[in-house]
Amino acid sequence: MNDSAPVGELLRQWRQRRRLTQFDLAEMAEISTRHVSFIETGRSLPSRAMLLRLADRLDVPLRERNALMTAAGLAPIYAERPLDHPAMREAYAAVELVLYAHEPHPALAVDRHWNLIQHNRALAPMLAGVADHLLARPSNVLRAALHPEGMAPNILNLGEWRAHILHRLRHQIETSRDPVLEALYAELEAYPAPDDFDPNELTGAAHVAVPCRMRTAFGDLSFISTTTVFGTPMDVTLAELAIESFFPADAATARAMREFGASLAPSAGAG
Repeated sequence: MNDSAPVGELLRQWRQRRRLTQFDLAEMAEISTRHVSFIETGRSLPSRAMLLRLADRLDVPLRERNALMTAAGLAPIYAERPLDHPAMREAYAAVELVLYAHEPHPALAVDRHWNLIQHNRALAPMLAGVADHLLARPSNVLRAALHPEGMAPNILNLGEWRAHILHRLRHQIETSRDPVLEALYAELEAYPAPDDFDPNELTGAAHVAVPCRMRTAFGDLSFISTTTVFGTPMDVTLAELAIESFFPADAATARAMREFGASLAPSAGAG
């Protein structure tokens, strides 16, 4: 997406990305189709309130909502502060609380580009053997997962897990058109792939809960993952932060993680 484009052009691009007609958007925003057309062609300059209404109906991310405001000659609405900013202290504490409360199961927090922000101690068995250069900050968790010197050699269903990650990343790119994610996708896709799995076998249902099966020092472990995001973020950083939580996919994994958890010293919390 060309962020230097006029606001009407940016809105048109978002509408088309969402596969909506001008009539569809007009109905959703409770305005006339003519009004939508005038805004997109630049014959009418939207107010701040109208921009927010259209952005909400189009599910535009906060970062891009700021870009819409700037393109319309308005001041950005949403702040973007690092997690170590004093104003973000409570939010970061909440992230750490979720991560540590999930032990003895692995959990990690990532930014919009899948760079690792924080993780709990239960992630250690999954990272064993990963090359140091893949763990050096900023560490990208998708790169660490699929790189030949990363987790890939220990992932028992690498073909399935790789197809799942690429499918998920492609969907994220279609939603955001983020060039950093596009470059990451091209890199990951170029990594060696096992020839014993057909990506077409990954059905729609499988995308919901594809297990990650790994060979570890604690035996073969199998996990499914869920994603948690902040429900009503008013800050760009928080809106783009996600927590990936892994749960045992079978009884053997649950037992192994309980044993691993028993070996951990009591957590002092998110400290």
